[in-house]
Amino acid sequence: MKLKLHSVCLLSLIAFFFGSSTAFISADDHGEITVKKNGKKVTVKIDGKLFTEYLFEGNNKPILYPIIGPGEVPMTRNYPMKKDVPNEASDHPHHRSLWFTHGAVNNISFWHEGKNAGTQVHSGFEKLAGGKKGIIKTKNLWKGPKGNTVLTDVRTITISKDGDSRVIDYEVTMHASNGKVVLGDTKEGTMGIRTNSLLRLKKDDRRGVKKVTGKALNSGGQKDRSLWGKRAAWVDYWGEVDGKTVGIAIFDHPKNPRHPTWWHARDYGLVAANPFGVHDFERKKPGTGDMTIEDGKKITFKYRFIFHKGNADQAKIGEKYKSFAKDK
Repeated sequence: MKLKLHSVCLLSLIAFFFGSSTAFISADDHGEITVKKNGKKVTVKIDGKLFTEYLFEGNNKPILYPIIGPGEVPMTRNYPMKKDVPNEASDHPHHRSLWFTHGAVNNISFWHEGKNAGTQVHSGFEKLAGGKKGIIKTKNLWKGPKGNTVLTDVRTITISKDGDSRVIDYEVTMHASNGKVVLGDTKEGTMGIRTNSLLRLKKDDRRGVKKVTGKALNSGGQKDRSLWGKRAAWVDYWGEVDGKTVGIAIFDHPKNPRHPTWWHARDYGLVAANPFGVHDFERKKPGTGDMTIEDGKKITFKYRFIFHKGNADQAKIGEKYKSFAKDK
């Protein structure tokens, strides 16, 4: 115990003398929620069971995969991390479980993959902690295809429990550290998740998706395929997986720029909050949705994911959003 306390004190002193850029990093392996770095990933467990892993290397962007919901139900698609999974389509390999990125950043796509696409490069951890909540705080470089840094970000991922539900709060502060940044007007973005294929709204016999159970609703009362391109404070996709009804609700924080956001919410299981794609969503003049971060300035986005039992009404998603909206 004395050795552990001495180690904590030493790390705290290091953080104090070197400033906030060298933040205190810890990994609590004994609380209700444990957070532990293991090679190129950080494993998060809730009550001793795997909830998710933060994969900070090995993809063109950091992702959370897998994500295990209530009743030990897998909540996101396996492809392309795992291939040839029954009832899964192998489309859009850049839809990797849960991620944050955008399709036009200084005219570079960080949404897609390939030699002309940008990549998000993990540059370090600022904090890893467990206990009542799990915290993963990281620094990242957005690199263009020629290796130049377009911008940097700090993202804080907080994991918590809410009864049977499991919650991810995802906050990203984007910093125009290397000159002006223009987040371009395109539907291809931004805070995204690709659901378990059973939560899709439509089958795809050609790609082997023979069974779906999904339903969808947003805060404005719109349902299913009508969610695409609409503005809403939250959306929820749910359905039956392994005999259990489970859902994924995503909240847009009221302090986010252009709240309530537009939703790139597809019937094949892509759900993404996108405050930039005005041209695509509302058929307005190209560039209408552009957002500029001036050189040296920052902008922050906050989202919440709730992995819950039941449908949107049973999970009281509307009530939970009101509580989330009060959080400053």
